[in-house]
Amino acid sequence: MAILFSKSSGVNNAQVGRLETPIKMVIEHESDLQTKQGGIRDWLFNVERSAKFGETIVGQNEFDVFQAAAEGAGAENDDLQETYRKFIEHIQFMKEFTITAEMMEDAAYGVAADAKRRAENFTRAYYKTQHKICEYALAHGTAASGTFARAALDLTAPDGKPLFSSSHKWGGKRQSGTQSNYFWGDIFGTGTDTRTLSTSAFEEALAELAVKLRNMKDENGDILGYTADTIILPGNRPLAETIAKKVCGSEGATGNGYNDINLHFGNWNVIVMPNWQTSDDRVMIMSREANKNLSGNMFYNRVPLTVTSWCDNHTGNYIWNGRCRFGVGFGSYKHILLAVDAASAVTGATSL
Repeated sequence: MAILFSKSSGVNNAQVGRLETPIKMVIEHESDLQTKQGGIRDWLFNVERSAKFGETIVGQNEFDVFQAAAEGAGAENDDLQETYRKFIEHIQFMKEFTITAEMMEDAAYGVAADAKRRAENFTRAYYKTQHKICEYALAHGTAASGTFARAALDLTAPDGKPLFSSSHKWGGKRQSGTQSNYFWGDIFGTGTDTRTLSTSAFEEALAELAVKLRNMKDENGDILGYTADTIILPGNRPLAETIAKKVCGSEGATGNGYNDINLHFGNWNVIVMPNWQTSDDRVMIMSREANKNLSGNMFYNRVPLTVTSWCDNHTGNYIWNGRCRFGVGFGSYKHILLAVDAASAVTGATSL
């Protein structure tokens, strides 16, 4: 992740000059650390650069299978047709921090402790914004829109439905239909009056959900066949998280004494989104390959963090301003699904 620096002209204050280079180095160093650490954006989204106002993802059907032809006969003509468009617009985000004149005067040896902390937190806030907007987009994927840090977000898939919907559209002029990537049922527990979390229930539900994702249809109506390999969990459901980790991390099937093999062992990455806070147990599953190939969860960097600095002549304070632009959206719904653990119907979801 690049960070650009510029300096306002006419800044000749010796105190300012003494602070500018150290703080710049602190921000760059913190940026390197944050980039190496990764996060929700890097784990669950395709990160690409952009040089435009926004990015458009265009979908089309595929050529059908070859048709048999008699000797000397011509080939049946086939063509590609556009089936959907999805536009993701970049949003501007900004933040400032101030180092007072007194702090500059007292920073005789390097950067004062408070100034250093502010510079480090400034960079962390930049990356935190990116990770949290990605979390927000997925966590609120049952809605068509949302608001994050005063920014209006489009949370729809290319068919105009929310990312998670029971009536997603596929197809074009040749043929069309609907399919669901939003389910409810016995995911983590058993029973209707008193629900008891169960590893065996999750093991069975996970297998069924993986088949649902694998059977997603493309724009021709053909089965895509992608293998789900990522489990995404809320950050405030510890028992569900424990069950998911047991099922994915145990070589043998859990909850019985028959020494059955665990078909899920070694096939899943478990990711917890801390800011996804739910009032019930739910889970997302995703195929990383489908996410990449179908342009599923998309994060576009238009302008990296650009930092400018100047001295306020009225106060003598030193001001640092950060500005960036990026876009978040979904180019497909076929790479991911959401399932809610519920004993009765959930609005907008399909029974598992």
